[in-house]
Amino acid sequence: MQAERATDLELLNAIVEAAAQAAVGIARRAGERRTLAVRAKSASDFVSDVDLEAETLIRGCFASAFPGAHVMGEELSPGAAPAEGLLFIVDPLDGTTNFLHGYPEYAVSIAAAVDGALAAGVVHNVATGERFTARRGGGAYRNGERIRVSDVADPSRALIGTGFPFRAVAVLNDYLQQFYAVARATSGIRRAGSAALDLADVACGRFDAFWEPLLSPWDFAAGALLVREAGGVATDLDGGEIVFGPSSILAGNPAMHRWLHETIAVATSPMTSTTDLRRS
Repeated sequence: MQAERATDLELLNAIVEAAAQAAVGIARRAGERRTLAVRAKSASDFVSDVDLEAETLIRGCFASAFPGAHVMGEELSPGAAPAEGLLFIVDPLDGTTNFLHGYPEYAVSIAAAVDGALAAGVVHNVATGERFTARRGGGAYRNGERIRVSDVADPSRALIGTGFPFRAVAVLNDYLQQFYAVARATSGIRRAGSAALDLADVACGRFDAFWEPLLSPWDFAAGALLVREAGGVATDLDGGEIVFGPSSILAGNPAMHRWLHETIAVATSPMTSTTDLRRS
């Protein structure tokens, strides 16, 4: 198939199939996690043989079906994204640390972008078999059934997802201020360790919003499209457009996205202190 002629539906079908094949391989090796070769890419950030095998398989699927397409993958090709043409953005195993510990929250995440615009996305939960898909202008789905973001507008009733900035400790102080402000105003915060699945949970209404100070494009590309196609909003923490590079992420239903954006802005203002937050 010529990359420049592929429809969004064809791209979606291709990434769904590639994710499914990778998920089978990951699930097969789940029982071997204690003997896998694992190395640390940085503090608290690991890669295993399973990640590498899954990405190699996915790249092979696209090389034969879409000659000339670019692949941005977490493990084998994490370089800059081209501005034009067909791009596949691949996280072969989002939640590697969870996988290595047997914590059932890890997924294959793949997005397809055309000329810099997201066209299709899939997040395949390997541990549960749950599959989330979205196509540009075509809505978002969980296991083939249409999904929508929640309609919760009252922060006191909201459940918020987050991710700790373990790769960016320089922003930890700001993040802790944000965490304090959100925790005291909502019904709870959850951190499960897979941004792709967190964004899928926003898309289907399990979370009312989600934020994380720093992610890579393979962490959020598919999930951002899911949220948008489910009627939500996905931006960076400043409310700007997400780019295919390192970025902060803020996603939610429209009301909770707006509230979380304002709350985080106030919490990290230079004029705001912990004492101010206690009084607000």
